[in-house]
Amino acid sequence: MRSGDILRFSLGALQGNRVRTMLMLLAMSIGVAAVVLLTAVGEGARLFVVNEFASLGTNLLIVLPGRSETAGIGPSSFMGETPRDLTIRDAMALVRHSAVRRVAPLNVGEVHVSWRQREREVPVIGSTSELLAIRHWKMAQGRFLPPGDPELAAPLCVIGAKVRKELFGPHPALGEMMSIGDRRCRVIGIMGSEGRSIGLDVEELVILPVASAQMLFNTNTLFRILVEAKSREAIPRIKTHILSTIRKRHQGEEDVTVITQDAVLATFDRIFRALTLTVAGVAGISLGVAGILTMNVMLITVSQRTAEIGLLKALGAHRRQILVLILTEAGVLSLVGALLGLAIGEIGSLVIGRIYPALPVSAPWWAIAAALGVAIVTGLTFSVLPARRAARLDPVQALSHR
Repeated sequence: MRSGDILRFSLGALQGNRVRTMLMLLAMSIGVAAVVLLTAVGEGARLFVVNEFASLGTNLLIVLPGRSETAGIGPSSFMGETPRDLTIRDAMALVRHSAVRRVAPLNVGEVHVSWRQREREVPVIGSTSELLAIRHWKMAQGRFLPPGDPELAAPLCVIGAKVRKELFGPHPALGEMMSIGDRRCRVIGIMGSEGRSIGLDVEELVILPVASAQMLFNTNTLFRILVEAKSREAIPRIKTHILSTIRKRHQGEEDVTVITQDAVLATFDRIFRALTLTVAGVAGISLGVAGILTMNVMLITVSQRTAEIGLLKALGAHRRQILVLILTEAGVLSLVGALLGLAIGEIGSLVIGRIYPALPVSAPWWAIAAALGVAIVTGLTFSVLPARRAARLDPVQALSHR
């Protein structure tokens, strides 16, 4: 028998029992669709986190007060000693390195803001003029915080688009005095950036000079210090510079933690890749179930087609040809079911992408290739037993339905 004859024979056998064919296609397509859809969601979550961290800026180092390591209980625990606070002068000292491009101290809090009779609670950031360039934000109107001595407070503020809309409505906001907590500031700019950035909605922010924010929050310490390197290669040198500078300023104590953007991204990348592989493995179990269903159905098919197989063997068909016929039928079923499942998975990914546009839902190529490959191999593997059983049938007994 030629290849074309084998394929036509298999297609004819599949068309002869459409209910059986549809059940097997459904089982295989559900397995493939589950793998494609779950890996697409997992990969989308990974890319979303990577993009969120990328929005922080490029070549970024984040300085946090306190050590990340725990040293257990020691004499300092009973004496009530705590790490030194990060100050504005600490941030200014970090600029003194040739590979440092920008430094932005940060204070973060939440206070009530008001203008005339309108009031709402918003997150407030205290920083300097360098924050705009470090975070790659844009201005819609006016200007950002002016450069100058970060230790000098000024009654100025920059507000997000939602804050402007909810407080000022159709009234122009630039130049107006608004109340922030127990202080009054003049609006000098309106942010043009949109969307969330690591938990903070840029449109809902109010940004003050860092010294003004410290007076508002009644604190002398900084929440974070953002340090931007001039190049990726300079990040290790700058990290060493930060630790040595803080050690000198904090009486020999290295009481800060320096997080590099690459390290954070690599950690999240490993976590989400592991989760994606896990959910893909769980979904892949359904392909094994589909393979078992294929084997059972093919065993029933062989028992129902004993006369047909006996006639083929009586006409001179060899065991190998019968084996190829049954395996071709199973292979066609697996391939069509896998392609159908791939289409369902892609459609499902598009639907999820429309519902959650911030999530870049897209199945990676390796997941698609693995799903198709496993579906076809599973279908063929579980069809070997029915195929061997059909090939061993005696033509006389098969024709007599024994």
